[in-house]
Amino acid sequence: MDIFGLIGLFLAVALCIFGIIQGGGDIMAFVSVPSLMIVLGGTIGSLMIATPFETIRNVPKHLKIVFSKSPYIPQEYINQIVELAKVARRNGLLALEEKASDINDDFLKGSVMLIVDAIEPDRVQRILETQIDYIQQRHDEVTSFYDQAAALGPAFGMLGTVIGLINMLGDLSLADPEILGVGMAVALITTLYGSFLANVLFSPISAKLNAIGNQEMLCLRLSMEGIISIQAGENPKHIESKLMSYLPAEMQTVMDNPANDQRGV
Repeated sequence: MDIFGLIGLFLAVALCIFGIIQGGGDIMAFVSVPSLMIVLGGTIGSLMIATPFETIRNVPKHLKIVFSKSPYIPQEYINQIVELAKVARRNGLLALEEKASDINDDFLKGSVMLIVDAIEPDRVQRILETQIDYIQQRHDEVTSFYDQAAALGPAFGMLGTVIGLINMLGDLSLADPEILGVGMAVALITTLYGSFLANVLFSPISAKLNAIGNQEMLCLRLSMEGIISIQAGENPKHIESKLMSYLPAEMQTVMDNPANDQRGV
């Protein structure tokens, strides 16, 4: 569980409520079921039109990913690939078939089995690149879904405000300035809801999924490069150095210093 993300969500909601109370407002004045129905209903309905059902059905899965620790740690992938390279160098590629059963990552496991089955190197690379491209396309579709939601929320918030103003001004009995002010406040709640959903939920979810997706793509690239190098019979130390060059400088520093190894934390 990603406690940091949950704390962030709690702070965003709690501080907004705190600001309302400290400003002398009544929290119940910001509760409007019709406004919520317009914003949520309109956003969800538009997303259903624009998005495949598969993406919407996986929303609970996306939320689980957002509030869970990322399983994609490049250092661990490099360590695992180097160990596979050592086994292959000592006992041959066929010896990797037994090691493959201990690999949790489906992409890396499938990559190992490709070279165990003696698939030609060029074909192995084409197969893995095709899989990576497909995974990247899937990631783009998911982040686009939440980006659309972030854009639609404020749009329907404004639409709800316009609807509220029309209803308010259509009744001449609201000519009293005090009553008019109350009606205006209620109309603006939908804009608040739309902005809140976009900036506290949809945009952060999209950003988090994109960050995790980038981590996954890095690990997939490391896996592909490592497997191709193993198949070519390269030295494990050379493979390790080559894979480390894919990492940002700060990650390379962590790997160079065993005292900072994440596995020991």
